[in-house]
Amino acid sequence: MLGKIVRVRVTKPLGRLDGETGVRFPLNFGVLESAPPSRVPVAGAYILGVNHPVRRFDGRVVATVRDKRENAVYLVVSPKSKRYIIQDIRPAVAFRHKGKGVKIECFYERSCGAVVFRDSADGRRFLLIKNKRSTHWGFPKGHVEAGETDEQTAVREVLEETGLHIRLLDGFCEKSTYTIQGRIDKTVLIFLATTTDTKTVIQESEIEDYLWLEYDRCLATLNYENDKAILKKAQAYLCAAAQEAR
Repeated sequence: MLGKIVRVRVTKPLGRLDGETGVRFPLNFGVLESAPPSRVPVAGAYILGVNHPVRRFDGRVVATVRDKRENAVYLVVSPKSKRYIIQDIRPAVAFRHKGKGVKIECFYERSCGAVVFRDSADGRRFLLIKNKRSTHWGFPKGHVEAGETDEQTAVREVLEETGLHIRLLDGFCEKSTYTIQGRIDKTVLIFLATTTDTKTVIQESEIEDYLWLEYDRCLATLNYENDKAILKKAQAYLCAAAQEAR
């Protein structure tokens, strides 16, 4: 159901006090009136991104909420123009669904990371990591956490995955978008960063290996074309900055 367009008939409008639970609904809630076929019965749908009571709503399914305590699945539906990630959805449905028995899957994901380089007497080297789950060479990155800016996420993720303290360079941010297994719409923001740290300590639970490579070898080692394009832009940025500094 993730990413599908559905129609919701609202049975409990925003602000309605639920007589059974005593909860005043902070979201419009209802039942599916029209939807693509689904193997899993849907108990209801929450409408996110509409701040007034409505009777019916057409929108995109941006998340599923599986609540084991109720043995039920709920949908989170939002306007087609809006993109909500798990950090938005989890607190929105926490008034009814929270704790270990709740599993949330989202249509949209956002991660942030960085092209990290280090200058030394031997020249400039770029950092690549191999993630255990995907087994490909790429840049350190990870999911945005609640309350973080994109820049803070990039700094934290690089530190967690590699043990490196980095400094982001102003004016460089590249966006990469792709679909995971035909189900998840993912956006990755990649910054450009430098470090003076000389010791790399990988996060063994997540990272299989790392490499520090000069530009040409780094470009040849990257697996994905979008990562190669980002590295080329980072190199051009650094060359232009060096020329301006002369």
